[in-house]
Amino acid sequence: MILQTERLFLRHYTLDDVDGLLEIFSDPVAMKYYPSTKTIQQTENWIKWNLESYQSNGFGLWAVVLKDNDEFIGDCGITQQSVDDKQETEIGYHIKRVHWGRGLATEAAKACLDYGFSVLNLRRLVSIVDPNNIASRKVADRIHQNMRYFTKDGKQMCLYFSEQGIP
Repeated sequence: MILQTERLFLRHYTLDDVDGLLEIFSDPVAMKYYPSTKTIQQTENWIKWNLESYQSNGFGLWAVVLKDNDEFIGDCGITQQSVDDKQETEIGYHIKRVHWGRGLATEAAKACLDYGFSVLNLRRLVSIVDPNNIASRKVADRIHQNMRYFTKDGKQMCLYFSEQGIP
């Protein structure tokens, strides 16, 4: 286990999480703001990418599990992303649609923000969100201090960000 919140455990992915993650990645509603849904092979590759990130960066997206019943409900964690030709450290999240609207993404993302600052000693954390993705924007707005727009792959995106030691 990497960290826990009132209702959640966040732990390293295993390949046993493919089916649970595929429920999100094959859901056209959950993936509306991504280029497309993902296949089982793409989902397995996503998990392997995170396993490699744990080794090379000391972090990645982690499996999010409900404490009360050990149900895998998605992922949340910290990754490296390119923004305006520089590397940023991003908090990202994906939660199964059946669990939307319960504050679980915010709870997990806030824990990752705290972990990034207090354990990893990062100075800045961001979240990149499609401007039309209102639910994800609400999560990012709850955990971050600031927001600006930027262009990624020819599309305007929201960059939410927080910096350690800045209220």
